[in-house]
Amino acid sequence: MKKTQSGFTLIELMIVVAIIGILAAVAIPQYQDYISRTQVNRVLGEVAALKTAYELNIVTGETNTATNLGFSGSSLIGAGTQAALSVEHTSASQFMSATLGSGSSAAIVGTTILLTRTPASGQWDCTVDGAGGGWDVAFIPKGCTAAP
Repeated sequence: MKKTQSGFTLIELMIVVAIIGILAAVAIPQYQDYISRTQVNRVLGEVAALKTAYELNIVTGETNTATNLGFSGSSLIGAGTQAALSVEHTSASQFMSATLGSGSSAAIVGTTILLTRTPASGQWDCTVDGAGGGWDVAFIPKGCTAAP
């Protein structure tokens, strides 16, 4: 009687483990970059949504503060004693600024998104000042520029 082999050999299992390791080494950094990029875009969307209220307050003569604009907070903006959203409205300086806090990906903690309004034209400009250990200019949302 002849015995037939069943199961995998040790070398076949080692090859499968090596392939899984190579795939993981490529996929995990790509996934972390994706998370960082989406979090920066999410914060930009949360702050940009306040532009209409900001403009309305200018027209009605009210003060622009984070509370006046209807900002209720974000899990990605601010941490501890750091202000969640900085808003300024003077004749010379009009902006909204958000700094990503500890709730965001480690690669982007400390990144600041600045929406600046030109008082004469009412045009908004977006600037991103990247920070964090793994910051990459690819995280900057479309329509925004890197801070000088």
